[in-house]
Amino acid sequence: MSTEFSALQGVSRLLLEAELKPVQGERFQPTGFADLGPARYQLPDGTEMLLVESAQSVANRLEAVCWDEITGQLIPELDGLSLIVVKRQDGKPLTNSLLEAHRINSPYILEGRDQHVFAMLKRDVVGMEDGPVDIRLLAKTVFKYDTNAILHGLFLAKPDLAGGRLRLARALSGFIEARNVRAVESGGVKNDRVNPSGDTRQGFGNVPFHRTEFTAEKIGAFFNLDLALLRGYALGDEATDLLIALALFKIRRFLSNGLRLRTACDLEPRNSLAVTRPSSFVVPEEKTVVETIQTKIAACRQQQLFAAPPITEVIWEPRTRASARTKRDEDIEGNEGDGEE
Repeated sequence: MSTEFSALQGVSRLLLEAELKPVQGERFQPTGFADLGPARYQLPDGTEMLLVESAQSVANRLEAVCWDEITGQLIPELDGLSLIVVKRQDGKPLTNSLLEAHRINSPYILEGRDQHVFAMLKRDVVGMEDGPVDIRLLAKTVFKYDTNAILHGLFLAKPDLAGGRLRLARALSGFIEARNVRAVESGGVKNDRVNPSGDTRQGFGNVPFHRTEFTAEKIGAFFNLDLALLRGYALGDEATDLLIALALFKIRRFLSNGLRLRTACDLEPRNSLAVTRPSSFVVPEEKTVVETIQTKIAACRQQQLFAAPPITEVIWEPRTRASARTKRDEDIEGNEGDGEE
């Protein structure tokens, strides 16, 4: 581990937190679940708690800060990271492994007529069909094609890839919760000024609705970077440092630019990002973290740890059910033959 992160040597977890507050007023709207509504719970002492943002949602938001929706590319600070980009048949961008819910396991990457990514994965993890999965080899392969997925986890649930057993645990996780909460009940009416008594099932008429927001004594964002897991992948010092710096960048950028969680949940940090473990570590400023990322990207590129070029392109064209199996076998067989030569 380089001098940038020498204070983390021998540390298994990097734990960070920041106190948040609503940008305006005191009310905020938490995440809601279809079958549960707001996720409320009590501590043993009776304190009312509320999950404001789940680990799954925070992961998505940490990924989103890395993407420029206007240009359709990685933000300039992260240029050079490996990524899989899916394009339409006319060459226009469709999606990518950074934004897809299942990352490399996206059906737009692995289930279309273009099977070359599937073939490359199968080639790179050959030998794992039986016996234990070689986690280090899997991590090396994932790092090669999608650096981001190392931090946020991956499950390649394809029977033809080591029997569907290829998975990496989430190394970077986060959540937002509120303490000592109180519900704020309100509501309104969707007015139909033409026909107030119209059929509401078809969108006509006046439709009343209710809304539940909350106030809280304290709102906190918490982040956990599993350093022991990253070191266990044995990717080398440069790659490990890149992943640590990338995780810190995501957290800092999320806290500065990504806290507009919902229409009625616009938050901002009340204080600076704090390290709770280890106490000797100080999170570098964003500018310093970006400089480290760019230095480490260059080093990883020199060590040929990324695919060449780092952006792997896939053309999305859905397959017919009848041809899916045959097409995949043909592509895999052809690519494996090329690799053996």
